Amino acid sequence: MTTPVRTQRADATRNRELLLAAAEQEFAEKGLEASVADIARRAGVAKGTIFRHFATKEDLIAAIVGGHFANLTAVARELLEADEPGAALLELLTVTADNLQQKDLTFLQSVTAQDSQVIALRDELYEAISALVERARTAGAVRPDLTGTDVFVLMCTPVHAVGFLSDPAPDVWRRYLALIFDGFRPEGATPLPRPAPNWP
Repeated sequence: MTTPVRTQRADATRNRELLLAAAEQEFAEKGLEASVADIARRAGVAKGTIFRHFATKEDLIAAIVGGHFANLTAVARELLEADEPGAALLELLTVTADNLQQKDLTFLQSVTAQDSQVIALRDELYEAISALVERARTAGAVRPDLTGTDVFVLMCTPVHAVGFLSDPAPDVWRRYLALIFDGFRPEGATPLPRPAPNWP
């Protein structure tokens, strides 16, 4: 028999998930101008419900950004077990770009630049990416001077590049991902003009 406490917890979890999904949609459509009232309306909950989960709008944004970092970290760590290190790195970039193509919320990161929890989650993603890059370098699948910082900086580029096109096909970002990943390959690589920047 379900206890009231468990029911309350399930309701709270469901409400939090509804709020995060609604907030992502609102921010994707309206940018940082999206209001808490509109988010609550889209989620089908009272405005006060948002503040029971998130004390401020900034806390809500931090939960969104941190959640995306955590999800990508989970993907990256799973890919560390893949048999082909080069293909695993490409798969992570593909997953990242595919998610961004559906809903690009990278602009929200500016709000969370000083949030310690978001920074910690971002750094966990960086470490997982760096481990993928190290495996790919060891396997000779990517150029020896490629770093985790390089990949982290470029991972959103395919989708952002499409923003310059007036009427892009839905999956044209794959073209730019292929061009970027070809630049990662060791074949024909020439010395880079500058060393990789420090992280972050």
